[in-house]
Amino acid sequence: MSTPNPNPSGRPALDLSHIESAVDSFFTATGVEPSEEARELVAEIMLSGLKLVADGADLGQLKLVRTALKEMRHAYRIFSPYKGTRKISIFGSARTPPTDPDYVMARVFSRIISDSGMMVITGAGDGIMKAGHEGPDVEKCFGLRIRLPFEAGANSVIDGDPKLVNFRYFFTRKLMFMAHSDAVAVFPGGFGTQDELFEALTLIQTGKSNLVPVILLEHEGGDYWKNWEDGCVLPLARRRLISPEDRGLYSIHTDPHKAVEEVVGFYRRYHSMRFVGKELVLRLQTPLTDHELALFEGEFRKDLCERDGTFRRVDAFEEEEDHRDLPRVAFQFNRRAWSRLRAFIDAINGMPARPIH
Repeated sequence: MSTPNPNPSGRPALDLSHIESAVDSFFTATGVEPSEEARELVAEIMLSGLKLVADGADLGQLKLVRTALKEMRHAYRIFSPYKGTRKISIFGSARTPPTDPDYVMARVFSRIISDSGMMVITGAGDGIMKAGHEGPDVEKCFGLRIRLPFEAGANSVIDGDPKLVNFRYFFTRKLMFMAHSDAVAVFPGGFGTQDELFEALTLIQTGKSNLVPVILLEHEGGDYWKNWEDGCVLPLARRRLISPEDRGLYSIHTDPHKAVEEVVGFYRRYHSMRFVGKELVLRLQTPLTDHELALFEGEFRKDLCERDGTFRRVDAFEEEEDHRDLPRVAFQFNRRAWSRLRAFIDAINGMPARPIH
């Protein structure tokens, strides 16, 4: 009887044991001292590269993976010194002229939101993107530029700034937008603007990015967002292709001051969130009272919690490294009702804050 071939493809068998010692030697040679988890993750990255070759990836595929990784690494390095500062991404058309009321509004909005303490990220082009950079001081601006053959370089505000990052691929650029955004503001624009808006909404709706406010802005009397909502969003809701609550993931504004108030208000009591195992942990600026907790149990528990789960005030979990001093609420989130979770956060922010004693 023949023995079954454990590797019928004939490809080399590769696993972490083949490269862990090599990874250790690389770290030793460079003087880098990684944590055990970081060491294992780097080994897995290298293993994936080796497996690409073993799987027969062509040079074009290998170059794509290499370039994407280099772009992400560079962008993470640029953003790293500003981890403690909230940021907002501003999207809109590169074709909007300075005389357009939406351009003027974008400049005013970016100035006000910057004065509130946020840094501004745009795509670094002209139009709305340039207006978004004209409001704040350039020290508070990032530019994530996509290299296109038919467009000039970065706008004159951000050009030459060390916080300008150039990308070859849209997908790595969009990843950096959402990975570093605590809010998203969108002005009228074309296919690219709509792509960025729907990317943000999709990632939020599916829990693949942070839950952040999405603000749609336009000058008083404009009909861009009304037509978008009437012609796109409402038909989806009528056909039950989205949930009615999903409209709560965005809001439409014609007053830049009101738009800023919504963004700032989102972080009035709510601070951030993360999953610890099956538990979703909401970090808060001030703790919930017994009365508030009881109210929220009645209004949101059924929609948000798995089975017979409840909302609980908890201390920081051992796995949490950040913001350990903040009060917390934890529950087993069903990972479906992201629109209702946004409503829950809005309700928390709407309650009068009480100081921590």
